[in-house]
Amino acid sequence: MNVTEFLAALQAQHGETTTRAVELRDQIRNLTAALAEAEARLADLATTAKVIAELGPAGGDPDPPETNTAYQAIVNAFNQHPDQVFRARELHELLGMPTDEASVNITRSRLGRLTRQGFLTQPGRGRYQKRT
Repeated sequence: MNVTEFLAALQAQHGETTTRAVELRDQIRNLTAALAEAEARLADLATTAKVIAELGPAGGDPDPPETNTAYQAIVNAFNQHPDQVFRARELHELLGMPTDEASVNITRSRLGRLTRQGFLTQPGRGRYQKRT
């Protein structure tokens, strides 16, 4: 192999290695983004579990399943829309819950409890948002 052939082979290897390095950087970027999303979801789930656990009655008896499910649905809605501000009725519409006044008032009570627990903020009267 003469010098010209050797340099051509070396240049080809350099090109292949450069291409592979670019591919690996792209994979790292994609994996880093996927990891950040997974970690954020884990944090949301841990917060949800903590909030639901703290909302249990002081006597240690768990809330009825439909209550836990309602809190879970509310917390999940705020986790899925962390920057959105909701009114209780809007939350009911989003979740497909009944929009009669009694049902919405129960949710207002739940939202107040989540606000006192520190999971939500109240940027305006009757408006709730996930605390960031």
